[in-house]
Amino acid sequence: MDLIGNLRQRPTRRLVQLFVGLCLYGFSMALMVRSELGLNPWDVFHQGLSRMTGLSMGTVVIAVGALVLLAWIPLRQRPGIGTVANVVVVGLAVDATLALIPPVQPLVAQIALLVAGIVGNGAATALYLGARLGPGPRDGLMTGVAARRPGWSLRLVRTALELGVLAVGALLGGTLGVGTIAYALAIGPLAQLFLPIFDVPRPAPPAPERIEPAPAG
Repeated sequence: MDLIGNLRQRPTRRLVQLFVGLCLYGFSMALMVRSELGLNPWDVFHQGLSRMTGLSMGTVVIAVGALVLLAWIPLRQRPGIGTVANVVVVGLAVDATLALIPPVQPLVAQIALLVAGIVGNGAATALYLGARLGPGPRDGLMTGVAARRPGWSLRLVRTALELGVLAVGALLGGTLGVGTIAYALAIGPLAQLFLPIFDVPRPAPPAPERIEPAPAG
């Protein structure tokens, strides 16, 4: 995927949509962290690493994203602008939101944060995917592995990777809970709900040139 060429169509809308989506993604991740009711598999891993290393969660998100992006090289995956932006912007948005929103105690407030985080994450996913400027590094890793392993479905690769990072993250102290299950059940339908709203249509191919028949005689 060409870093510049994929911006030739509707660049302003797509760039704005991309960065709004990435900021919302980090914001929604932080809401789930503050709910303390469970995170999605990759964020269980990120939080576990954060607790082990003492680094902020956003810093860990950026570092892991960069390492995953390096894993694209042997898979011959090509990043888009959205891929590179995803590595940095999401982590910055997570740390900024966590600095602004303190932990909450009443269960009803925690549930509200969890629900808002999951719904926001679904909308954010549709925003940055709909901009068509490149997948996130973790999504690209899944599709790259599946493409290089004949017979391995994308669902199988995704499940294996997410179960792996979930297990490691839980061992490192990441928050595994009802929010993890709720996210797994809801994120697909939510992204499917929002994607038609935010999807930037591909440009229509040019019509074939009409050749007029030569006049008789």
